[in-house]
Amino acid sequence: MRILIQKFGGTSVSSPEARERVIYHINRERGDGNSLVVVVSAMGRSGDPYATDTLLELVRQSGESLPAKERDMLLGCGEIISAAVLCSMLNARGISSVALTGGSAGILTDESFGSARIKRIDPEPVLTQLAKGQVVVVAGFQGVTAQGDLTTLGRGGSDTTATAIGAALRAEMVDIYTDVNGILTADPRIVADAKPLPVVSYAEICNLARQGAKVVHPRAVEIAQQAKIPVRVRSTFSEEVGTLVTDDASAAADHDFRDRHVTGIAHVPGITQIAVKAIEGQNDMQLQVFQTMARHHISVDFINVTPSGALYTVYDRDADTAERLLREAGFAPVLTPGCAKISVIGGGMNGQPGVMARIVEALTEQGISIMQSSDSNTTIWVLVRDEDMAVALRALHSKFDLHL
Repeated sequence: MRILIQKFGGTSVSSPEARERVIYHINRERGDGNSLVVVVSAMGRSGDPYATDTLLELVRQSGESLPAKERDMLLGCGEIISAAVLCSMLNARGISSVALTGGSAGILTDESFGSARIKRIDPEPVLTQLAKGQVVVVAGFQGVTAQGDLTTLGRGGSDTTATAIGAALRAEMVDIYTDVNGILTADPRIVADAKPLPVVSYAEICNLARQGAKVVHPRAVEIAQQAKIPVRVRSTFSEEVGTLVTDDASAAADHDFRDRHVTGIAHVPGITQIAVKAIEGQNDMQLQVFQTMARHHISVDFINVTPSGALYTVYDRDADTAERLLREAGFAPVLTPGCAKISVIGGGMNGQPGVMARIVEALTEQGISIMQSSDSNTTIWVLVRDEDMAVALRALHSKFDLHL
């Protein structure tokens, strides 16, 4: 069997009209001789009846006292409803299909309710149905423990379901269908001339996703990379082929793309910078600061540690708590709220001189101050003020010719 995994996000299954587009894509791939596993998210977004955020709001309205196991039992309903509805529509059109929960599709997880990790996948339940000629519709975002309890996989869990099943079945490809036509060089809501990327590497898409481009979850891409399965990110509502994610040079050569040092620009707003100076004679200041953040589950980023102190960032929503904890520990932190993290990402920048110079040049030309910077093999990060973010994104996009 030539197996193809198709994953459809919430907007792709949110209405009868959208689901007709899903069926169109299923029919097209069946016509090409593929055996199909279709992974679905819950219908729609917050406010829609069966969306995950709507179910979470039910919990909030009911006193926030639902235990984690029962919370997962509720949250898994959205994807199960999507799978059942799509299965019904397919069968009504003469397309033989079966709907499976994550557990009945063979996905075994640990017991970390709300953010479970997949331990293994038994491929037999799905392979058995594929051998019968069925389209197998799987509820994403969920699995089951060894004791039979439903678990959810955390944000982006349906993407993870798709690539994990793809790895277990040794699929030819995983198609991630969403409401945008692939991966773009920047957020088109801010950068009007952002362009679709025909092909990106696994490392580039992981970095783009982690740094604010929310088209596909990085955890899902990591699974695909380990299994060496190509991923396509494409629109449910378009005929375009979208973006191919692969490290296969021969596959990439089939696409019309330019060799660039920089692939794309991503951003995360709502960041607070925290500076903590060391107290004279206190050699474990940095240890105390970061242990305090860790104990209270405050995520830290953009970390610069020197003998004289520590400089790092947290989300604005955590800033007041972080400040209170630091003051209780005897420190005098200086907070700068309302910042944005901008990431310049590209697998071709490693070892290339002048990339940072061009970043500084682009921002200096716009009168934008860089408050902090850091880098890795494929990414350079800069911290700017929130009010400068949009101008900075457009300036960097233009400086690296990503609009061409």
